[in-house]
Amino acid sequence: MSFQPQTATDRLILPLDVPTVEEARAIVAETKGAVGVYKVGMQLQFAGGLPFAEELAREGHKVFLDVKLLDIDNTVEQAVRNIAKMGMTFVTIHAYPKTMRAAVAGLGGAGLCLLGVTVLTSMDDEDVKAAGYAGSAAELVKSRAVAARAAGMGGIVCSPQEVGDLRDLVGPDLVLVTPGVRPAGSSADDQKRVMTPGDAIRAGADYLVCGRPITGAADRRAAAEAVVEEIAAAL
Repeated sequence: MSFQPQTATDRLILPLDVPTVEEARAIVAETKGAVGVYKVGMQLQFAGGLPFAEELAREGHKVFLDVKLLDIDNTVEQAVRNIAKMGMTFVTIHAYPKTMRAAVAGLGGAGLCLLGVTVLTSMDDEDVKAAGYAGSAAELVKSRAVAARAAGMGGIVCSPQEVGDLRDLVGPDLVLVTPGVRPAGSSADDQKRVMTPGDAIRAGADYLVCGRPITGAADRRAAAEAVVEEIAAAL
């Protein structure tokens, strides 16, 4: 199954990183049609977000369940088997080779795109070194991207700064999802490896995750539409 986006709007992933389902539902109502995928991450998952994610999927929205699975093989395999029944479009797995192989084993023939999380965009070379890795963040991203392809994953999550070097490594079929996307002039917040929407698309990203510049805007719909316009101009 291909998970390649068809339109500029398809490419925009909006994180619903808010404390309550009520707030998330309001964001969806305000941005419906201007966003391709809604991402339900850990903050919302622990506030009723899992049933809400299923609700969104039943309503026809594409949903990115950002759980970043990492556990023993059997646990990951069985978790993916259950997530595949929820109607999600994307789900994240930490890009450890054994973990990704277990996730793929649990997928079966489900229409769910498994995304390997390479190195979080809040981390830089010093953070990677502090975590016990000898090389740079970019080197670790490359090795994990190659492992994701070998495991049969549907795509990877990486910063936009690495995406330009990865297409030759992973081939045309794996989707490249890039957090750390910030429109020009907006705050980087806690992200360290960032890029504008247009630059990320020109570098080769398939999907862009852009959250606080949209959810924190006075007019969220207009903010989402502005990002989509920048994406479209870069295609």
